[in-house]
Amino acid sequence: MSLAQTELKDPAPELTAPDSPILRPDGWLSDFEWRDGRILIRKTGIRIRLDPHVLHEIFNWALYLALLHIVAFATHLTGRPRPRLWFAPDRPRPWYLVRGAAMWSGIDLAKRAQDADAAIYFDDSTTGDAPPSLVAKRFNHGCTDISKSHVARVFEEIFGYPLTVDPMLIASEIVEKPEKNGVHGGRIVMAPCPPRCGFVYQRLIDTRDPDGCCHYLRTPCAGGEAVLVWVKIKTPEGRFSIHNRRAALAEVADIYTPQEQTLIRQFTARMGLDWGGLDILRDRGDGRITSSMSTRPTSAR
Repeated sequence: MSLAQTELKDPAPELTAPDSPILRPDGWLSDFEWRDGRILIRKTGIRIRLDPHVLHEIFNWALYLALLHIVAFATHLTGRPRPRLWFAPDRPRPWYLVRGAAMWSGIDLAKRAQDADAAIYFDDSTTGDAPPSLVAKRFNHGCTDISKSHVARVFEEIFGYPLTVDPMLIASEIVEKPEKNGVHGGRIVMAPCPPRCGFVYQRLIDTRDPDGCCHYLRTPCAGGEAVLVWVKIKTPEGRFSIHNRRAALAEVADIYTPQEQTLIRQFTARMGLDWGGLDILRDRGDGRITSSMSTRPTSAR
């Protein structure tokens, strides 16, 4: 069943991405640039229109960051030993969940690799190479490809059914998504249609509730295990955007069966994902779940 009768149109208007991402210099404020009336995220090349939704999210993030600093300062006052993490090739910015989890847990960011107790491969690119590390405890160093096509191949291998479809061999509405990570440029197209270079095609998943809203299951994983679930609720017209209508926290056992949890664990192991997030959908028709890799470190939005 179709989620909506949606016309073929360009990706979400508030987000566009150039062909070549722009590398950022040091300093997290320099991650952003104001260009042509939009905020440019240098690392991924995404441009975000500054509208009331974005301003509201920035305000909420500022409150969240203030709380993290208070907790981190209180932990520092206890005088307890503080483990140190080394991130490479990038250091996590404050809006990534891994940074917030470290601050909340009293973990410091090491300034040098040789001073760290553990190392995390941290890169928000679609593909990359984990840098060599002499630190014994390493995380995410096997997760070097989170392109949609690679995720789909691993998913079918583990779950036993496909994520992708051939747009020339199906006659229905399907979803076209960019291969790149974090672009949020998905759109609904009518098949059959010729495939575009740099895009993958997936079956349209019906995740609507009785009110017509779409449910997305953002599932952070630690040690390869799903640890909690954010049920993100979006309007049908905003299903591919970064904006949520609302979100609710749920226990893993309340969302996934024991067998699904086992498959998720096998999937993260095959992807080399020790810490990161999965964006999971559950089809209300057949009840099966489908998954796409979020950013390796998982953003806080």
